[in-house]
Amino acid sequence: MDSVWEADRTHAKADLVVIGAGIVGLFTALFHKRRYPAQRVVVVERGAFPSGASVKNAGFACFGSPSELLADLDKEGADAMLARVEERWRGLLELRRELGDEPIGFEPTGGYEIFQPHNEGYTAVADRFNALNDSLRPIFGEPVFTWDDEAIARFGLAGVGHVVRTHLEGPVDSGRLMDSLLRKAMAQGVHFRPLTSVVRLTEEPAAVTLALADGGTMKAAMVAVCTNGYVLDLFPDLPVEPARGQVLKTAPVPGLRLRGTFHYDQGFYYFRDHQGGVLLGGGRNLDPVGERTTEPSTTPMIQNALEELLRTVILPGRSFTVERRWSGIMGMGRTKAPIVERRSPRIVLAVRLGGMGVAIGIRVARQAAQLIAQ
Repeated sequence: MDSVWEADRTHAKADLVVIGAGIVGLFTALFHKRRYPAQRVVVVERGAFPSGASVKNAGFACFGSPSELLADLDKEGADAMLARVEERWRGLLELRRELGDEPIGFEPTGGYEIFQPHNEGYTAVADRFNALNDSLRPIFGEPVFTWDDEAIARFGLAGVGHVVRTHLEGPVDSGRLMDSLLRKAMAQGVHFRPLTSVVRLTEEPAAVTLALADGGTMKAAMVAVCTNGYVLDLFPDLPVEPARGQVLKTAPVPGLRLRGTFHYDQGFYYFRDHQGGVLLGGGRNLDPVGERTTEPSTTPMIQNALEELLRTVILPGRSFTVERRWSGIMGMGRTKAPIVERRSPRIVLAVRLGGMGVAIGIRVARQAAQLIAQ
């Protein structure tokens, strides 16, 4: 019972359908539309608005803390680690150039990693600190990390023995970022179709049929799957593991001294100031099996651990009120490299961002758009 207008505009065959309206999906659509302005490009999203990990994260513009980078070096070698850092750094610079610092809420407040006193992790970093900086210099053109133990008192932290700082990181406002990106893509002529959940793809010689959860269908000449941790719903054989990241946000804390983005316990915890309160996430290592899920909920075990960190390290001796709790679903794997590949002649995958979508999302999207164009 479609009208002629619906048949011509809403349900017409697309040249490209992008599944997932996160950073990767919207940038993939935007880059393709720029290359082929006359083509019909549609982004479908299961939520009423972009609602995946791109807007469920903690808003960090980061490229890796010293302990993470050294762990990657030991596991995969220097070349792989440095290539990953360069990809993240270039991605952050491209993101800021493409959308602008103000529209994405980027603040150059610096990024930190904190260590407990007499901690093995601190010793491992301290012993290789200068060598790590030397290896990163060709990418950044300057020393990346410095010791800043004075920050412990400056930020009012407790139970912390040492702090590393980089002036190259900072927070972003993920909501503003996604709003800016969505508006830019739509202004370019990309069609956004929310509340559209895809349950199956059927590839045919001349098109791909997308079966929708509401019983309808769509057709496209090409499809880009950019659903990250949810990709197993369509391709259960992929080497992707969903990983839930739980977050909480306190109400404003009077006299809060915290400023910047922080990593703790090898990056398993991360926190920052936000609107006068503390935004804190992590703890996935406490229940690695239980957090390997796409269920968007929180658990008492991890939320209690986050609150304990607030009481003992971040806001010692201060009262606080948790005003919001949420979780986001990331896509992980045995390697931190994303999957950007042609699944079949008409289907391209761009998934498994490894929790670094803010940093590498735009670069992954460029690769996906190039594959679509081939």
